[in-house]
Amino acid sequence: MVKKKLSEITIKPEAMKNAKLTLVGAGPGDPELISLKGIKALQAADVILYDALVHPDLLEYAKPGARVEYVGKRAGRHSFSQKEINERIVAAALREGHVVRLKGGDPFIFGRGKEEMEYAETFNIPCTCIPGISSITLPGHYGIPLTRRGINESFWVVTATTSNGELSADVHLAAQSSATGVFLMGLRKIEQITEAYRKAGKTDTPAAIISKGSLPEGEVYYGSVDNLVEIREHYKPESPALVIIGDVVGTHPHFYQVIKRLKDEHLNRR
Repeated sequence: MVKKKLSEITIKPEAMKNAKLTLVGAGPGDPELISLKGIKALQAADVILYDALVHPDLLEYAKPGARVEYVGKRAGRHSFSQKEINERIVAAALREGHVVRLKGGDPFIFGRGKEEMEYAETFNIPCTCIPGISSITLPGHYGIPLTRRGINESFWVVTATTSNGELSADVHLAAQSSATGVFLMGLRKIEQITEAYRKAGKTDTPAAIISKGSLPEGEVYYGSVDNLVEIREHYKPESPALVIIGDVVGTHPHFYQVIKRLKDEHLNRR
């Protein structure tokens, strides 16, 4: 990695002594699902750079005088590129001191935390990471296990949409296995995800969509691979959302009640 020159950024000597970066996982949405250590980092920060999915209540932990700045990325809205975010982290650390990079979920699970840490380290900025509760644990929040004895022994966690906007090839591998599939950023790829499962002969496999998980407005929509597209079109779940596919979804106590209702609503057409 190419060493950056400190002369390229305006710095303050007094801030440089305290320059450091702490990556903090904010959790999946509910502000109470952040760690105590994460809260202490927020209270100590000189600058907090936060993402789009961070609950605003967490920003209330900032100490008086701390600078708080939004650097999020959301589809269809003004976004900061990863390069811009990296540069803002370094500039803030060298000018102001302790920077907390507050990221939704866990910084090292589809969060680009490692990229941000490596960039800061090229400026000799000390870095630490405080893990967060990832959104991949949200099925359990709603009583859906990702693994269950006698049903499956593993689960796949896949970002359905890759950096170039294409469907991840791992979706097809997950569909061929007996593992539970957990697909992040999958709402716009449901047609392709369900097609992968159809090709694997799994049209009847139980499935669910979790929308805005852990928040008061969070919802879970149950169905099967064969009607996931119709569920999305009918109920219009909002992002952020998870798509979960696997026999473990069928162990939820309300699953078959919901399936019956879907049939009554003619959503289970074939």
